[in-house]
Amino acid sequence: MPLAPRHVALALWLLPFVTARAQQPGPTRADTLRGTITPERAWWDVTFYDLHVKLDPADSTIRGWNGITYRVTGKSRAMQIDLQEPLAIDSVVQDGRKVTYRRDGNAFFLPLSGQRVGTTRTVTIYYSGRPRVAERPPWDGGLIWARDTEGHPWIATACQGTGASIWWPTKDTQADEPDSQRVALTVPDSLRAVANGRLRGIEEGPAGWATYEWFVTSPINNYDVAASVGDYAHFDDAYEGEGGRLTMDFWPIASNLEAARVQWEQARPMLQCFEHWYGPYPWYRDGYKIVESPHLGMEHQSAVAYGNGYANGYKGTDLSGTGWGLAWDFIVIHESAHEWFGNSITTADIADMWVHEGFANYSESLYTECRFGKAAGAAYVRGTRPRVKNDKPIVGPYGVNQEGSHDMYYKGGNMLHTIRQVIDDDSTWRATLRGLNATFRHKLVTGKDVQDYISRQSGVDLRKVFEQYLTTTSIPAFEYRLDGPTLAYRWADVVPGFDMPVRVWVSADSMVRLSPTEAWQTAALPLARPEDFRVDENFFVNVRPVTDASSQASTTHQ
Repeated sequence: MPLAPRHVALALWLLPFVTARAQQPGPTRADTLRGTITPERAWWDVTFYDLHVKLDPADSTIRGWNGITYRVTGKSRAMQIDLQEPLAIDSVVQDGRKVTYRRDGNAFFLPLSGQRVGTTRTVTIYYSGRPRVAERPPWDGGLIWARDTEGHPWIATACQGTGASIWWPTKDTQADEPDSQRVALTVPDSLRAVANGRLRGIEEGPAGWATYEWFVTSPINNYDVAASVGDYAHFDDAYEGEGGRLTMDFWPIASNLEAARVQWEQARPMLQCFEHWYGPYPWYRDGYKIVESPHLGMEHQSAVAYGNGYANGYKGTDLSGTGWGLAWDFIVIHESAHEWFGNSITTADIADMWVHEGFANYSESLYTECRFGKAAGAAYVRGTRPRVKNDKPIVGPYGVNQEGSHDMYYKGGNMLHTIRQVIDDDSTWRATLRGLNATFRHKLVTGKDVQDYISRQSGVDLRKVFEQYLTTTSIPAFEYRLDGPTLAYRWADVVPGFDMPVRVWVSADSMVRLSPTEAWQTAALPLARPEDFRVDENFFVNVRPVTDASSQASTTHQ
């Protein structure tokens, strides 16, 4: 996902952004209703969304309905359904009878009756209106009503962080996903409509209209549900991967068909590389798609949105400054990585979005390594460090639909690269990443779930490492003083108990591993020349020589 103001999944790392929320003294009621599992959300579990939407480019309106099938899991209260202004609910029906409702900002409350624990029920929400327009897509959510270079209407949705309720009524939280979903899009018959999953059929409607029925057979985040409408061409391919035969479908705007055939060839080596590191692509049943969009891109599940201009890099630039970022198409690689991290493994609260974005950022490095060697991958991730701002912690406040710092991208990727060095065994690291995807495949997680799994699977207690990089704005400082071959060293600017090991060079081709703590220690190094000493740059730490550490050093030796 790219970076986004309130998290519209892509990579906004290049663009400065200040949200309105950042100017608020604290979370609003609307923030809490969006970000909390309220009592009106807690008693029911979504099992299926049956979404039908008519998109009219003539007046930028939408109209439709969503049949919400759910399981009653607790004592019922009113049901909370989210739908953002200026859209409005027209009516609500259950069991053939209309249901009353009241509106509280972007939340509607339905006083349903007869909701017995263990039963499965369906409520249908009819709605309409002119949805909010995304002025800077994808970084502010909404609908995009655009035209392609040939003048044809081009419509797309972008709603991560802002919420799926900006264009359809839903239980708008990452903490609940349906087991499957239908997306039926009615559009002018001169256009084609693409959504997630597989196309089940096209139905000719009233004169001038057609309905495209798409079906997702797997759990899906509601912000991943996407509508793309335009003058699309289509071509396909197949990939023989770890999960068998994976269908690959490509939907460029018709005038860009030949450019897409060339640029999107990168999808195949991407799948090979990520399956090597992470295990099977998570959505073999629903296929893999790239769909051209009028915005930069998004990780829409099984339908990656692409708007990078058919050029390598991030809009033609290298985010790492090393040259390696121009060797591949940022959107194809970064957004597809989210199929594993973000779409398959999904955080229940966007406060933990580092799981999505940190791993997707790190995936750029792994892809570079896969194609061009380990040194190239390491150089790429290190090259992104100047973009780290350390403005606020990566983990955001829970329960108010608010992310932490956008450092979740570059700092998150460098944290994971550092953890790989701490584990110091690439076979263990790969097994950990694959195990993470196998264990939490198609599941909701907390950030702590991921941290605990990596520590447990790798056999290394990484709790303090995660705490340092995720919850503080300080990069660990390795302080040292050399007295001939004797090194005095410690960690500074760290959380209490921080004890991350680190490697240091003692010659042009030799390193030793140290275990610093906050207390001064000394070690006798096999160091022929003082100028050979340096900390391994693959650890994301500050290095700080000091003038006199020996008086504080203990007698501990490494």
